[in-house]
Amino acid sequence: AAGLWTVFTLGGVGSKASAQMEQCSPLASQSLLLLLTLFYFFISDNTAFSSSNPHAFQINFNSLYTALCDQQKSDQATLLLYMLLHQNSNVRTYVLARTDIENLV
Repeated sequence: AAGLWTVFTLGGVGSKASAQMEQCSPLASQSLLLLLTLFYFFISDNTAFSSSNPHAFQINFNSLYTALCDQQKSDQATLLLYMLLHQNSNVRTYVLARTDIENLV
């Protein structure tokens, strides 16, 4: 954990790309950080907002995939992709079904 904290505080791999992303589109950067925060919140406490309808909203996986492919130089986007692939079977199935997965890798 200490090594991970050092990467976050002193700047690790991809920190220059993250700084460039924040300069060119601060709203996108802040939105990505908000998504990561919300994602972590729901993983750590899955009883917070349990509803009778688990599919309360829809998301366009194609747009999400394209955005994640475009931002893979950002540590935050890579972390979001990692969390989505490991925690959401629908995203994992969609990504594995894509024929252009080399864009993501």
